[in-house]
Amino acid sequence: MTRTIGQAVDGLVVKALKTWDMVRPRDRILIGASGGKDSAVMARDLALKKRQGRLDAELVGLHIRNDFSPHELSERLAAEYEAWGIPLVVKDVAVEGRLKPGRRMNCYWCSTQRRTEMIRYAMAEGFTAVALGHHLDDVLETLFMNMMRKGELSTMPPVVCYRKYPLRIIRPMYLVEEKQVIELATELGLVSATCTCGYNDRSERDSTRERVEALTGGSSDAKRAILESLRHVNAEYLPS
Repeated sequence: MTRTIGQAVDGLVVKALKTWDMVRPRDRILIGASGGKDSAVMARDLALKKRQGRLDAELVGLHIRNDFSPHELSERLAAEYEAWGIPLVVKDVAVEGRLKPGRRMNCYWCSTQRRTEMIRYAMAEGFTAVALGHHLDDVLETLFMNMMRKGELSTMPPVVCYRKYPLRIIRPMYLVEEKQVIELATELGLVSATCTCGYNDRSERDSTRERVEALTGGSSDAKRAILESLRHVNAEYLPS
């Protein structure tokens, strides 16, 4: 019997949660609600698991609304999260207003400021984990960007445990491909917000995505094999 796309995503999230022990009993998880398809599919999946008794955790969404975000986005997010049974907090942050004189606005600055505020909020409100919607393609693109730009073998880890305070960053969508996210989001009728701020500088990631697709031929097996190779490093056959 052929599995539906919803069942496929559900199974991959379960596998990621179990493989890296992402969620602990009675965790308080703060979901990064960006407004994009990735975080929406993740939030809906976690909410479904909680409703079915398969996830012992409290879920709360946080949307960081910057100084150029449309207010309609937060209103739409509030309606979606209410339908999933997840409370949504909207926090206004003057991302552009924090720039020092002479500095140019860019995606990295925006994402860093939003991530910082999310961690601050999580710490202040006693959350134990922050869930981000990065998927398998994000992980592989970051891997190759770091190899080609930094000359190091590194990428987004599935779980980040901070040493100074009791908070973890978790990525439940770690094994889910972007094409699966798109298919499920389309099937569910989830509206994805695309950044139209005018500061978008994702050309490097876009070009890396094209290189990964060319390298793998779009093969799911090839992509998963690349990820698995990071867990099976044969140091004997690598330069020291």
